[in-house]
Amino acid sequence: MDIREQKLEQLGYPLDRIVKPAAMYDLLAVDGDIVYASGSIPLDGATLASTGKVPTDVSVQEAQAAAALCVANILRTVHSQIGALARIERVIRLTGFVNSAEGFTDQHLVVNGASQLCRDVLGDAGRHARSAVGVYQLPLDVSVEVEMILKLTR
Repeated sequence: MDIREQKLEQLGYPLDRIVKPAAMYDLLAVDGDIVYASGSIPLDGATLASTGKVPTDVSVQEAQAAAALCVANILRTVHSQIGALARIERVIRLTGFVNSAEGFTDQHLVVNGASQLCRDVLGDAGRHARSAVGVYQLPLDVSVEVEMILKLTR
């Protein structure tokens, strides 16, 4: 287990909690050294950890934790399918979608939860370009969904 995998586990995200796709898609698509991670929702095992609109049903802090869980699920999938988190050269882009109540404009604060976990686990390799998007609804009424583009070492 490398230092990144140890860090992920120390932060409370066991590597053996692998997420399965909720529909007909692949969790990762790899093209050379680029990994496109499908939108990840806040699943904790088979349980949805966060549903509803931010901030009326889910607080900003709860949604930040859900965004971090989405990233953890992507990193778990990379570990499972690619072999090691040490293969991640850098996170290129992260996009967070926030199930937003009318008038809510702090999506960027919610997606900070995802960005912070990237940096906590991957260090400087976790720095990335980012978009935080407020949406009217997300699949399964989850509060947040995160997708990522990663570059692998050769």
